[in-house]
Amino acid sequence: MSGAAIVTLLAVLVLIVAVLRAAQAIRHDRRGARGCEPGPGHSVIESHYSSGGAGGGHSMSYRIPRDPQTYAKLFIPKDRRT
Repeated sequence: MSGAAIVTLLAVLVLIVAVLRAAQAIRHDRRGARGCEPGPGHSVIESHYSSGGAGGGHSMSYRIPRDPQTYAKLFIPKDRRT
């Protein structure tokens, strides 16, 4: 096999893998909505980080409002005039 044929074969294989992965992602998204239903209250998201060694790590909890309007208001700067 020549060098050009090998490069072409590898390009075709990469393209096939990319198309199959895209199809899998589309199929996965169609199964149902992600996230939580809008409503009153908050969702709690926990984040854990460890640097791997002895000691060093970080944990945080975030409260995210379930109401879309309240959530959107979090992104408006506090000093903005209304």
